[in-house]
Amino acid sequence: MARATAMRGRLSPPTSAIVVSAGIAVLAFQVRISSQSASVARDPGVRGGAPAAGQPIPGLKPQEIEYFNAGKDEFEEAEEISEGIGPRMNLDSCGGCHSQPALGGSSPALNPQFAFANQAGGTDTVPPFITANGPVREARFIKNPDGSADGGVHALFTISGRAGAAGCSLAQPDFASAVANRNVIFRIPTPVFGAGLIEMIPDSAILANQSANAASKSSLGIRGRANFQVSGRAITGQMNHNGNDGTIARFGWKAQNKSLLTFSGEAYNVEMGITNDLFQTERDEQAECQFAMTPNSVTDMTATTPSGALSAIEKFSFFMRMMAPSAPSLDTPGGAPSIAAGKNLFTSTGCAFCHTPTLATGNAKMTALANQAVNLYSDLLLHDMGVGLSDGVSQGEAGPREFRTAPLWGVGQRIFFLHDGRAADLITAIRAHQSLGSEANVVVSRFVNLTETQKQNLLNFLRSL
Repeated sequence: MARATAMRGRLSPPTSAIVVSAGIAVLAFQVRISSQSASVARDPGVRGGAPAAGQPIPGLKPQEIEYFNAGKDEFEEAEEISEGIGPRMNLDSCGGCHSQPALGGSSPALNPQFAFANQAGGTDTVPPFITANGPVREARFIKNPDGSADGGVHALFTISGRAGAAGCSLAQPDFASAVANRNVIFRIPTPVFGAGLIEMIPDSAILANQSANAASKSSLGIRGRANFQVSGRAITGQMNHNGNDGTIARFGWKAQNKSLLTFSGEAYNVEMGITNDLFQTERDEQAECQFAMTPNSVTDMTATTPSGALSAIEKFSFFMRMMAPSAPSLDTPGGAPSIAAGKNLFTSTGCAFCHTPTLATGNAKMTALANQAVNLYSDLLLHDMGVGLSDGVSQGEAGPREFRTAPLWGVGQRIFFLHDGRAADLITAIRAHQSLGSEANVVVSRFVNLTETQKQNLLNFLRSL
């Protein structure tokens, strides 16, 4: 479920070192990259002013606004043990993780997980990779003890010792050993602004964009492929619960979820431990740690209003579906001429081949989502990001080195970058795209070879989004 102008609360060694050593060739490659001259261009930092996101999408009908508001209330509500939270969880609300710069965003400056460990009498310890000023994180183990693939989320906290959980005693996962054995990787929350527009982009539009400019992309080493996802199966190594519907998944760091409803149901179960219409059984079924009926939150068939009948995950999905995308700034930072110049450089360096500026929705039942331009700055495809960003985990058809192109709308007011939050600076994030085997190597080299003024213009453009 998941801003500072300086890097704080960092785990050492960095997450890329936690995965797997790739040998002397990789080290030599990284030394060559780090030896490049330091740039005088600077990330302008988190764009100030009021949040440019968090509002309902324009054009909604009054009844649709009612559903949006019901979803918003549910999204920001802190869940209780009596409502089914736990027995294992990463936090107690969606809004706690998705709050920068507004509800529905990404990881906030002050990490709510840090205080949550001992909230309401909790007896958990704070894992070493969770810090007060660092990003909200979930932890995944790469391998099981027998060496087989894991990849699943291992919840940070338990309900042990908390008010309302008398008699429940659970041990946290052994994160210290996982870190020492380089067997843990991290994910931070993805913003959900404009998610309904992304959901309504036809597969045909994604595939047509994949085929466009094929020769130019190939010359830069850019490939990319769609994640034709097995609906409902998010983690390699787990049982295949549903059949493959043959369509393109698009949500999550590895495009592992097809729809906002699946995304919501999985997050409710995995991040907060609350069972629901899609995930009916507890992740931890220890009898003395069950304090609510299973499933915990489902459709209310006795409700007197349509929105009141919705389950929590349906409300979540409506909230995300009807949320407007982030609004870009026309003149901040650096002024309109610098932003315009940076936008041109974004295209000429090749960034736009993966971070496609605009796709379009098709027909939709909801008028506000139908036939709309989607200025997401992503092709929604999987790309090989090389050994430097490899996390050792496969999800759906996405391999350990593959990630969905992260949408860049709203990046101007985002604090933490990359899938694990290791970067709090755009230059650091850009350079991290360059490592042995990465499809971004040539494009990053083009960025490095820009003049300092050009780099600054490009950075100003990114922070204007």
